[in-house]
Amino acid sequence: MSEMPSKLAEIVDEFAAAPRDVVLEMLLEFSDVIPPLPPELAGREGMEQVVECQTPFFLRAQVTPDGTVTTWFDCPPEAPTTRAFAGILAEGLAGANAEQVLAVPDDLYQRMGLAQAISPLRIRGGSAILARLKRQVREQAAG
Repeated sequence: MSEMPSKLAEIVDEFAAAPRDVVLEMLLEFSDVIPPLPPELAGREGMEQVVECQTPFFLRAQVTPDGTVTTWFDCPPEAPTTRAFAGILAEGLAGANAEQVLAVPDDLYQRMGLAQAISPLRIRGGSAILARLKRQVREQAAG
């Protein structure tokens, strides 16, 4: 069994070790790291909506022939917490292969200590983002 990507594991460890009063501040720093969508995804063409999120949130994962996973996220700036979930995944999964993405624990956000900092509804949305991402990767890797 593969392990989650080391970059994502580092992010999880940083959050888990952080004092509770700075966790939200740390989280919001990730809301700015989502790269812009490429032109071919303009209009969210081929992206999947995560309806569990309170805000319009769309994602797409692509597994390349060599097994590397590329992720794209679209979320409005007015939803910084949800954008931060996407930012954590974008940064933590950069360069990861399908096995590593599928090895990300489903309770990722709880492991980070976010359940004490943000609402259960937001945790549910973040968990749905991860679940959809992993499902897309699983379907493409099975090919």
